[in-house]
Amino acid sequence: MSRPNPPSIDPGVTAFIWALVLAVFIFFGLKAIGSSGAFSIVLALLGFAGIWLFVRLRGEDGPRA
Repeated sequence: MSRPNPPSIDPGVTAFIWALVLAVFIFFGLKAIGSSGAFSIVLALLGFAGIWLFVRLRGEDGPRA
């Protein structure tokens, strides 16, 4: 008997999760080194957008041979 396959997750959802986790890491990292809250949130949001776009466009598996 074979095991069932895990559910498929949309690449946009995966990109969103990666971007959210890394943006939170950027935010708290900047706060830890003493940056202001406004500067930290702006860089975290820019990082979120860039990471989401990068993972969304290039994060898929290639075709299998």
